[in-house]
Amino acid sequence: MLDKIKKLIQYYEDVISLPHKSEIARELRDEDDLFFLLLYSEMIGIPNPVFYYTLELYPYMLEEFHEWHLRMGMEKSPLTGFRCC
Repeated sequence: MLDKIKKLIQYYEDVISLPHKSEIARELRDEDDLFFLLLYSEMIGIPNPVFYYTLELYPYMLEEFHEWHLRMGMEKSPLTGFRCC
């Protein structure tokens, strides 16, 4: 019985969010873009007061950096000494 209720709730959430999936995906992508801008802002010349704390995130974010700078309209990596293309 509990399993059926969980499935019903999941179905309801899917039906409600279906028309908004593209909006939700766009908002999540925009949040990711802002996070990347904050993360790499020091390297492109924008002061970042929390640079020291975001430094430890770089290894985890390098895999997605290429997609980010292409989405931002930069054909090549804006970072000197960092090649991803």
